[in-house]
Amino acid sequence: MKNAMFTAPGKFWRGNLHTHSTRSDGALEPGEVCRRYKAEGYDFIALTDHFVGFFDYPITDTAPYRDDTFTTILGAEIHSGAMDNGNLWHILAVGLPADFAPSNSPSFQPIADQETGAEIAARAREAGAYVVIAHPEWSRLTENDARGLTAAHGVEIYNHSCAVETDLPRGFGTLDKLLNEGRRLNLCATDDAHFSGPDHFGGWVMVKAETNEPDALLAALKAGHHYASQGPEIHNVIWEDNQVLVESSEVVNVSVVGSASGGSYVHGESMTHTRVNIDRLANSPWMRVSVMDGAGNRAWLNPVWRN
Repeated sequence: MKNAMFTAPGKFWRGNLHTHSTRSDGALEPGEVCRRYKAEGYDFIALTDHFVGFFDYPITDTAPYRDDTFTTILGAEIHSGAMDNGNLWHILAVGLPADFAPSNSPSFQPIADQETGAEIAARAREAGAYVVIAHPEWSRLTENDARGLTAAHGVEIYNHSCAVETDLPRGFGTLDKLLNEGRRLNLCATDDAHFSGPDHFGGWVMVKAETNEPDALLAALKAGHHYASQGPEIHNVIWEDNQVLVESSEVVNVSVVGSASGGSYVHGESMTHTRVNIDRLANSPWMRVSVMDGAGNRAWLNPVWRN
């Protein structure tokens, strides 16, 4: 077992994959959104406005806001079809081409003659996008819904806007059930920032790539060469026969979970090189690591598989 990104060439770049502007329901113009993320120390963002007819199906050209230290990836939050609860699908598509064809989605209400969520997700992936199941807890996503979205690369496991607005930020219930069914998905944390409240700079991805360029970042996302964070940094992970070594910034907890209930963990103070025994997870086909710092902020690694 291994986390391939730690041996991959390149460095880690910090980015937000889920952001809104005045092109849909955000409070700030696209240029100001980009300026604020750059000023906060981000290396890149994806501006992902709501891809519905009410907003004229926006895929905003953010190329003018790129420079030598900051870049952008085109994308959108795409919508089409009803989930089991009757609400419209929300799907994150990062790396969409500017000419991605709209679905018949005039508003946030599903209508009869439109693509299903699975169909628009598949079309986005075929067009080259990194596709993510957005805020499954907030959406009240069912297991049946999640199973049907087979084009997804990953699941949004922390959404900062959903955390501060409705206390419904998590996606682990969805992710882990799909992992248990053999779906090899990864995870991401996002802001889903609208800048109409304290919904920004709370969750991000650290992407390992050789350059801070859209194509390189997108390829790394699809390869799973990234982790999600609210603050802690994960520098290396070494899997051994019955333990895992996690090298990180200073943390107070390192945990490893798998397919069964519970998991393994180590508590401490200012831990930077932490060994966790994983004997109790010996029968789990997959495992994932998370760390927590003294302020309660977490970072999460993509799942690894034994075979």
